[in-house]
Order: sequence, then C-alpha cells, then structure tokens
Amino acid sequence: MDAAFAAIPRAGFLPRSAAHRASYDGPIPIGHGQTNSQPRTVENMLRLLEVRPGDRVLDVGSGSGWTTALLAQLVGPTGSVLGLEIRPDLVTLGAENVRAFGMPWVSVEPAARDTLGSPDRAPFDRILVSAAARSLPEELVDQLGDGGRLVIPVAGTLLLVVRRGESRTVTRHGSYRFVPLLTHRRPGADV
Repeated sequence: MDAAFAAIPRAGFLPRSAAHRASYDGPIPIGHGQTNSQPRTVENMLRLLEVRPGDRVLDVGSGSGWTTALLAQLVGPTGSVLGLEIRPDLVTLGAENVRAFGMPWVSVEPAARDTLGSPDRAPFDRILVSAAARSLPEELVDQLGDGGRLVIPVAGTLLLVVRRGESRTVTRHGSYRFVPLLTHRRPGADV
C-alpha cells in the first residue's frame, strides 16, 4: 500500500493552486463541488478493499483520478480499473491525470445515464465508491463477483460489503463525511 502512495503522489491530482497542500491530511476541493479525499481516509478504504494484483476494479466517483490511479497501481498490468465520474470536466481531468502515469489497464469514463456503476462490464472483484449514498445501492452489490468486496460510505458510515454467492456480509468501519453520490436520474439526485 505504501508503495502505491509513493508511486502515485497526490499533488499531481490537485489543482495547481492547491498542489502545495498535497501533504495536508484532509479533503481538498477540486472544483465542481467535489473534493480530493483525505489521504488517511483513502488509505483506510483501500485497506478494507484488499485489492490484489490482477483484480477487476470499479471506481465510482473517480474525481481527479487519484484513487483510480492508486487502484491501477495495486492491480498492476494483469488487472483492470474502470473509473466512472458524473461531472464531464472531472472526467477529462481524471483521464488526463491517470494517463500521465502510463498505465493502459486503467480508464476514466463518464458515468452512464440512469445507471449506477457499469452492470454491462460486471462482475467486478472490487468496487470503491468515494461519495456518500443515502442507502446501500443494491445495483452495485449486484455488480460484485463471488468473493467481491465493495467499500462505500452510506449515511455517514463506511461500509464493507463482501459477497459470497447470493449472500453478503456488511460490516461498519467508522464515521466519515463525503460529498453526496450523484446520479443522472434527475437533476441534483443522489442515491
């Protein structure tokens, strides 16, 4: 995990005016009402996710691409990472930021209208959501493969969902504040 953070420095994913604050252990605004998450929070989420080399990973709410690039570093060239973002300007920014690290097994794309995640590309081994949902989105749980793990903040609590066949285990891992999980379902809608 430490090697991934060293290889993918946060400063490259912040606005130029905020790059000097990269070591600040707090969220930093990246525009469009979104933030680059607190490093300690990102580290906790990635530890819970237990990403392995070769995993297929979905990153929902990829923002400036930092978590997407960290995930790509963890899965390596035998894996794949799909970052989805709803804000068009952040899709462009995130894709450029990730591309700078030369990892062709990762992409940042616009979130599809009326869809949460990417069910047509499922199943995923790991799903990371970096925005807060009001309730656990079943459509994301359904996109997990057998043994898959989903880390998502729901109503202020960080949840880990582990899927085994048709059953799942949900555990709670502390209180966190995130920007709301937005969808294309209706203007200003969140899940």
